[in-house]
Amino acid sequence: MLFLQREGKMGCWYSRLEREEMVSRCKARKRYMKQFVKARHAFAAAHSMYIRSLRNNGSALLQFATAETSLHHHNPLPPPPQQLPNNPLPPPFSPMSWTTTTPSSAIRPPPPPPPPPASTWDFWDPFMPTTTRRSEDEEEEWETTTATASEAPVTPIITRAAPPSATTATATTTASSELAVVVSTKGKDLVEIIKELDDYFLQAANAGGPLSALLEVPVSNFNRQSSLGKDNGFGKSLSPLHWSWGSGSAKWNAFGKFCEDPIGNTVHLAPNGNATHCSTVERLYAWEKKLFLEVKNAESLKLEHEKRVAALRKLEMKNADYIKTEKAKKEVEKLESQMTVAVQAIETTSIEIIKLRESELHPQLLQLVKGFMGMWRSMYEFHQVQTHIVQQLKYLNCIPSVEPTSEIHRQSTLQLELEAQQWHLSFCSLIKAQREYIQSLTGWLRLSLFQVGNNPINKTKQDSAIYSLCEEWQLAINNAPDKVASEGIKSFLSVIHAIVVQQAEEQKQKRRSESVFKELEKKAGELRSLESKHGPSQTYGDTSKDPVREKRAKVEALRSKAEDEKAKYEKSISVTRAMTMNNLQMGLPHVFQAMTGFANVCTQAFESVNNQTKSSGHLHNVKMILP
Repeated sequence: MLFLQREGKMGCWYSRLEREEMVSRCKARKRYMKQFVKARHAFAAAHSMYIRSLRNNGSALLQFATAETSLHHHNPLPPPPQQLPNNPLPPPFSPMSWTTTTPSSAIRPPPPPPPPPASTWDFWDPFMPTTTRRSEDEEEEWETTTATASEAPVTPIITRAAPPSATTATATTTASSELAVVVSTKGKDLVEIIKELDDYFLQAANAGGPLSALLEVPVSNFNRQSSLGKDNGFGKSLSPLHWSWGSGSAKWNAFGKFCEDPIGNTVHLAPNGNATHCSTVERLYAWEKKLFLEVKNAESLKLEHEKRVAALRKLEMKNADYIKTEKAKKEVEKLESQMTVAVQAIETTSIEIIKLRESELHPQLLQLVKGFMGMWRSMYEFHQVQTHIVQQLKYLNCIPSVEPTSEIHRQSTLQLELEAQQWHLSFCSLIKAQREYIQSLTGWLRLSLFQVGNNPINKTKQDSAIYSLCEEWQLAINNAPDKVASEGIKSFLSVIHAIVVQQAEEQKQKRRSESVFKELEKKAGELRSLESKHGPSQTYGDTSKDPVREKRAKVEALRSKAEDEKAKYEKSISVTRAMTMNNLQMGLPHVFQAMTGFANVCTQAFESVNNQTKSSGHLHNVKMILP
């Protein structure tokens, strides 16, 4: 029959169920690629924000340390407390000039610095034996203690182990990178130690530069200014950020020249002449949209062909009018010609997608894996040096200061808390964005390796290689111990927040003390006016009705209250100064140990992915992707 002849001419067609599955698969492919386009954009943005947060945290820490150290550099000997006379007006209140201290015996010593939290990640901390780690319950208890530390008066421990001599230094060589870590333990102040940390924050941020170029992150211009907008030498990172986003539009010009691909998409070329990752991904998405429309069109033609063939069969069985039958045959032949063109279009588009996938996307993914491997290796080395640097904090022998927290210092503390929050947020966003990036890509690859069209191209070695690469990458990022690292940053944020809370309590106590002294000044003035009018004392028949004596008693009671509030304020200042140093000594080592361990794991993971990719290039067996 004609139908069978036509079918033989067209080749072997899938059943309706299979054809509907083909449309559904192409729709899913397009959806995955759309997600991949968005994920690439989010990934680049998250990477940029993480690099920026590293810079800003170093700068904020240095600005904070500079403000804190200035309070310790102005610590004169306290003069004897003034005794207010009974009658004269008390001297003007100036809490900033107070230097009277409370006896040290009235202040409880601080809690000992806690060891790092427990974790099933046994190799995350290269410097602490596993036997010293606390349980998860103890970590929760410590976070609670830190958050409420402002309620417990503490003071720094004055007696410390004598620091090594000025010529003494510690040296550590890491096995993986053979990086010699030499950290001098001679006497340094807080600013000098944090200055070293800031330098390595910058180096860690710079380690992400090569990967930034591959991801085409927003272009930034980091002016070395403080958060106050002035170059005070506090840090090198807090600065305005100027954005220049890359997208599929012609606005993207950071990588030079453009050209057009066969379907009219802009091709962005990197300085080396190769297409950029952004351009490749967005052109793949354009081809996937084209493929989906072509498959839908082919399916529509096929359904119409079936309908026309059925009608023709009925006419032939009924021996219908010759002209009518011939007209029906012509319609069937026309549909078959259109179907042939549609199938060829599908195959052409599929070939273009495969070409882009293998000639551009696969090499770009290999570069990204190498970029991550290099970035995390460098960050591991720099965070490890930072871990050693902060060990110097334990050699600080600070004299208890009674200088109140200045407004500049309070603002620098709030800025540090803000940057620590951004560090935590940007780290979590970076891991999340990378997972979504590789998941959407792996999902698209899983479906795109099913060929569509009349003559499926045999799966190649490259098909298996790119899928294996992404599968290993996805496994590596899914198994990354990011929760341990994020909790390390979060614990640092907690100790900074505790300082913020204590500084607020100090300010609150200052206002309370000022209020009482102003009231004392007012009442003492009233007493003086009363005495000038009635004399120092006036006796009536009933001595209990003596207004001068009553006023004097009230003034004395208020004076006693003012002295109590003054003592509380002085004690609050001491608590703030002690908590600040204590929290830095506890929080900084913990966060850098956590980041060192995480960077070490990521380095090994991406090295493994890279090595497996190299070895797979020498294999002859092809990994089959089953439907």
